[in-house]
This record gives sequence, structure tokens and C-alpha cells, in this order.
Amino acid sequence: MITFTLLCVLYFLPTIVAVRRGHGVVGVLLLNLIFGWTGIGWAAMMLWAVFSMPRRVYIPVAYGSAYRCGPAAQWERF
Repeated sequence: MITFTLLCVLYFLPTIVAVRRGHGVVGVLLLNLIFGWTGIGWAAMMLWAVFSMPRRVYIPVAYGSAYRCGPAAQWERF
């Protein structure tokens, strides 16, 4: 049972890496399901997950709020 679990984690490792880096999960998961069984497809998915730029979300913070103050702290990156 442990072997099966480890093989599943290894198979879905590109999806796990992509999710941890903030990529969209649906596209990566579907491509991993379809092309992950080939060695080239798995390697391409892993490279895509590791080297592509993750999505960034900027949330405006009110100027002069108690959280942070100053003109440089108007936008917070999460």
C-alpha cells in the first residue's frame, strides 16, 4: 500500500509543485492525467510547474492603515 501511495505522489508531483507555487490547478491536473504516463509528458509538466512564473495577486491596502504606513506600502503582495 505504501508503494502505491508513493507512486501516486510521484506521478502527481508536477501537479503538487504547480499548486504549491500558485498555478491554476485544473489545467495542470488534466494535462498530468492525460500525458503524465509518458515520460516526456511527465518531464514537460514538471518543467512547466517549476520554471513558469506563478500567478501573483495584489491586494490594495488602505493608505495609513494600522497594518502598514507609508506610500510604498499601499500594495501588498500575497
